[in-house]
Amino acid sequence: MNKTPPNRSATGLSPALLTTAPHRLLFFVGALNVLLAMSWWLLWLIDARWGVIGLRAGTPFGGWMHAFIMQYQLLPPFMFGFLLTTFPRWMGMPDLSRWHYVPVGLGLLGGQVAVVGGMLLGQEPMVHIGVVMSLVGWGYGLVQLLRVLLAERRAGKGPTWHAWSCFAALSFGLAGVFLMAAFLHGAAAWTVVVSIKLGTFALLLPVYLSVAHRMFPFFAGNAVPGYRAWRPMKIIAALWVLLLAHLGLELAHANAWLWPVDGVLALGSAYVLWRWWPHGKAPGILRVLFFGFAWLPVAFALFTAQSALYAFGGEFILGRGPQHAIYIGFFGSLLVAMVTRVTQGHSGRPMAMPAAGWFAFAMLQLVAITRIAAEAVPDSYLWQVIAAAGWLLAFLPWALRSLSIYLHPRADGRPG
Repeated sequence: MNKTPPNRSATGLSPALLTTAPHRLLFFVGALNVLLAMSWWLLWLIDARWGVIGLRAGTPFGGWMHAFIMQYQLLPPFMFGFLLTTFPRWMGMPDLSRWHYVPVGLGLLGGQVAVVGGMLLGQEPMVHIGVVMSLVGWGYGLVQLLRVLLAERRAGKGPTWHAWSCFAALSFGLAGVFLMAAFLHGAAAWTVVVSIKLGTFALLLPVYLSVAHRMFPFFAGNAVPGYRAWRPMKIIAALWVLLLAHLGLELAHANAWLWPVDGVLALGSAYVLWRWWPHGKAPGILRVLFFGFAWLPVAFALFTAQSALYAFGGEFILGRGPQHAIYIGFFGSLLVAMVTRVTQGHSGRPMAMPAAGWFAFAMLQLVAITRIAAEAVPDSYLWQVIAAAGWLLAFLPWALRSLSIYLHPRADGRPG
């Protein structure tokens, strides 16, 4: 039976579509932030290395703000977009309305624009306003997720522990944003350090791993014949204990004792990857999830080596290499893999990795290796500039494609 061709107005670009689903708006914000955040950081690094731009002084230290932007402003829109969509579906509740998620998108986008604008122009009040906007948008989103969790409880269902794990992590994230706001308004510098550490070990890793624990075996089970899903909930409990132990040791400056905890995380994540690995024929859009996950045991092996060398030799030789194995290798690779998958499925497109996705994923592997190696070379800033430029090159086609998809109707004509 022939389908009636859609009319021109149904297939054209429409910004109004951004408010029709949480993932459209929040993924759109995230794709913009991917380019905006690293464009500023590339300029900052070039100025730090060669002094040719003349960025105005007087704003907070660029390295601190880079860590804050990447952890609290670049990645969270994607997380909120995914969770505001999936929380109701995980729990069998009605989908959220636009007034539940539009303020989240506006707060997170406005927050990053103000922070990056303030850093470029040397206007510290803009940075303050941006962090507060992020705080408000984040808090609003957290309230909406809590509403769904409490509705599940009132309905006598659940509890959905993956959802509660993500909510707990986002609550730690709210505390991290608050600490940065406190620093900008006069609190001591330790608040920034705690904020950055919370972002990695109490926010991003728990969210990423909770979602992976729920979704990766499910995805593989749908795509690989004979695949047996394995996801015991005790893995989530152990994850929280180990990550909080690492966080506590770092905050106590007990770096010499991180290696036992990080060693368990390295071996444990390697074991989980082995249990999850989709043996047999699997589509590329599935395999990139597990290739991206493989960066986690690598990163914690580097953490383990760094702590052990420090404990037994007094040297701290890997610098921020282990962190960037997590930030770029793990977070960056899974960002491309997971967001591409959700975008393909929710836009009515084939469940296959597009060329822009393959390019971004492959380039990020090189960017991660370059950034890790930058810690061990004489001219570190030069190689950090190369890594930042590589990030932009990797993400530009992917982000532009994604932005276009979110502004167009679904390819299959369905709503959403």
